[in-house]
Amino acid sequence: MASNPPFILAILAFLISSLLLPPADGRSHLLIGESLSVERASSDILVSPNGVFAFGFYNLSSTVFVVSVWFAASADRTVAWTANRHRPVHAAGSKLTLPRRRRKHGGGGGLVLTDYDGTVVWEANYSINSGVDAAAAELTDEGNLVVRGEDGGVMWQSFDWPTDTLLPTQPVTATARLTTNDVMHPTSYYSLRFDDRYILSLAYDGPEISNIYWPDPDVSSWLNGRISYNVSRRGALDDAGFFLASDNTTFAASDADAVTVRRRRLTLDHDGNLRLYTLRDAAAGGDGGWSVTWTAFSQPCGIHGLCGWNGLCAYTPRSPSCSCPPGYFPADAADRGRGCVPAFNFTCAGNGDGGGEMGFARLPETDFWGSDLTLVSSASVDACKAACLALCNCVAFEYKDDAGDCYLKSALFNGKTYPGYPGTVYLKLPANFAADSYTAPANSAAAVLACDAAPGKQILLSFPAGASPEDGGAWRYYYGFLAAFFAVEVCFVGFGWWFTARSRPETSERWAAEEGYRVVTDHFRRFTYGELKKATKNFKDVIGHGRYGSVYKGVLAVAVAGDGDGSHGRVVAVKKLKATTTTTAMTSPHQGHDEFETEVSVIGRINHMNLVRIRGVCSERRNRRRLLVYEYVENGSLATWLFGAKETIDWSQRYHVAVGVAKGLAYLHHECIDCVIHCDVKPENILLDEDFEPKISDFGLMKLQERRDQDYLGSLRVRGTRGYMAPEWVSNIPVTKKVDVYSYGVVLLELVRGVRMVDLVATSVEGAEVAMRQLVWKIKERLKSDDRSWIIGFVDPRLNGRFMYSEVVLMLEVATSCLEKERNQRPSMNDVIKKFYTPDKKIDFIRDVSS
Repeated sequence: MASNPPFILAILAFLISSLLLPPADGRSHLLIGESLSVERASSDILVSPNGVFAFGFYNLSSTVFVVSVWFAASADRTVAWTANRHRPVHAAGSKLTLPRRRRKHGGGGGLVLTDYDGTVVWEANYSINSGVDAAAAELTDEGNLVVRGEDGGVMWQSFDWPTDTLLPTQPVTATARLTTNDVMHPTSYYSLRFDDRYILSLAYDGPEISNIYWPDPDVSSWLNGRISYNVSRRGALDDAGFFLASDNTTFAASDADAVTVRRRRLTLDHDGNLRLYTLRDAAAGGDGGWSVTWTAFSQPCGIHGLCGWNGLCAYTPRSPSCSCPPGYFPADAADRGRGCVPAFNFTCAGNGDGGGEMGFARLPETDFWGSDLTLVSSASVDACKAACLALCNCVAFEYKDDAGDCYLKSALFNGKTYPGYPGTVYLKLPANFAADSYTAPANSAAAVLACDAAPGKQILLSFPAGASPEDGGAWRYYYGFLAAFFAVEVCFVGFGWWFTARSRPETSERWAAEEGYRVVTDHFRRFTYGELKKATKNFKDVIGHGRYGSVYKGVLAVAVAGDGDGSHGRVVAVKKLKATTTTTAMTSPHQGHDEFETEVSVIGRINHMNLVRIRGVCSERRNRRRLLVYEYVENGSLATWLFGAKETIDWSQRYHVAVGVAKGLAYLHHECIDCVIHCDVKPENILLDEDFEPKISDFGLMKLQERRDQDYLGSLRVRGTRGYMAPEWVSNIPVTKKVDVYSYGVVLLELVRGVRMVDLVATSVEGAEVAMRQLVWKIKERLKSDDRSWIIGFVDPRLNGRFMYSEVVLMLEVATSCLEKERNQRPSMNDVIKKFYTPDKKIDFIRDVSS
């Protein structure tokens, strides 16, 4: 250490600064060799000296984390920067380290983020300065994460790599741009960047098309107030709320104040709108929330790509919304950013499906920006129709009513409908689809755009800024809009009163409008029985049977092109529930509806990578049909790979399945809003996707605990499967989530041996339990000895000795602890996860037995 005094001085400087400026909570520095752990995410964080910002592991959900800088002073911990937003890490075993490792030239390594299995997910790459080592990472008062060298210089900083937010003094440059795409918003492709004319622009940078929408692309840079071809590319926001860029981009917060310091952020939200936010600081008497003090678009329909391909953005009385034009339907009802797909096929002969003639649907006051094939000037509508029909790749044309010009379109993108626009789009459709005219939706049936990134809030649209009393058109539209809205409200209230007085539906007929079901329909689609019957070809392709009904393979026509099985739709699994599941077992039809509603609302809140995802539901009250639509899992059940298939899965896949199933069960038991007990964990209910990632199925219809502090469920009608049932099932003792732990232990033994444990005895449940007790005792005794040769004969012979010795031992130790007869002696699933990631003892002889 004496030979390297600069390093000592740097460390002393950091320690002294920490004493002089103590952070509000936690530490502000991460020294060389130290790390942050995901298991201590709530406390193991860095905090800026002023207490405004925090840095560490940030939970996207209970099991998924990213490494972020966030506003500790905000009520919702608003994120300002994220290191690994495209690749989150797991909730156990992940670490962020400033390692001691040495590079070839002698320098220290940068920040490194590793996942549970040691995989490097992200690194802070910086240029190598000869003779300078990294000394520490610190979080500054400005929210900048900085890696400093031993000389105190900046080797790397987060300000050079923004995500979707700029903080005051943080620049946007030629290389530092804002982007919105991340794992939570996969169809948001917006960016704030300097274009090839060195103008700061908002752009839609999608996988198939890219175009600029701010400043106005139809206006010259001079009229937009910008300076083009100024090679300087830099812009920044200051604390007062003023923004200035090298191309003369200027704007200011509505509360801009050069005297009073406020916490601000400039964020490119996932709807493509650039907004300037000001924190209502709790230290100054605020509530810790955010106020929008400037926005690039007061009318979001001007944002390109907002409603996806073929989608239309329209201004409705409530707020802007996305809809599909005639002949098109949503590609994904849960994400209108995916746009719309045609319900017909275009042909180069100009004919539609079935050889029928093509026609046109008229969309007044509508525009689709860009994708022009050609301009036909001073032409009639009929001449434009003939020109479009003559071109195979013409899908529509826009006719400017004031000039008589028409623009033939090769694609439909950036669609919007708004009153007063002097243009009409004529949509090319088969004659049986075409209609004389089309009216944009004026109610809430269309998907309403989420125009504010702040959770739980929505920015209402305003009329264009600068409208004055002399602007007669704007004011006529304004008052006409209010009058129309008032008339619609009066009609709606009158009709509702008449309909309610005429007949009030029974409770069983109103169940779909209750809060529990709305939780599901807000996130998933509600299907009709007819749709699912068609998707499954009249329930023809059976892919499984279970206690609650049969499962059928189906193809939904509403999927995105290219998704699922080919380009014709999304492949799903449709579970048709038995009538006894929801009706005959209940005391009344009303109770059946209520219970099913509760169960479905629970499913709607469950989302985990190791649980089968639900896509939608179907419930028809009159004929009591109940169906659930799940994602289709390509490789079928674990049972077919362990017991039924000629080909089996290798050891690494088996170990991965064991860990994944443990994560899924831990989520159900400990991390859901309500504790969910599966009650039937077995290989048939463990599905494997195309990457052999395990997904637990058939958990949605089990009973759940009302409160987490309850010790038992009480007496349940459901029972497990013989060979996987915990002893308390047989004794008719009220069960807990430890029944799942027991069943999981059986599955672990089957993963090791490759055969069903129930085959040990084929007489009775009690006999199987005795045989299991004896086997568990033998395994425990053998694990205590130093002799490990018996393991070779115990493991599935189909693996031909190709397995990891230490992993087999660990799985057997976990399995025997899970199979304890007394449930209080079994570990929780959280404890099981910890054993997989942090074993009680390190086994130094990790080796492949085959070698």
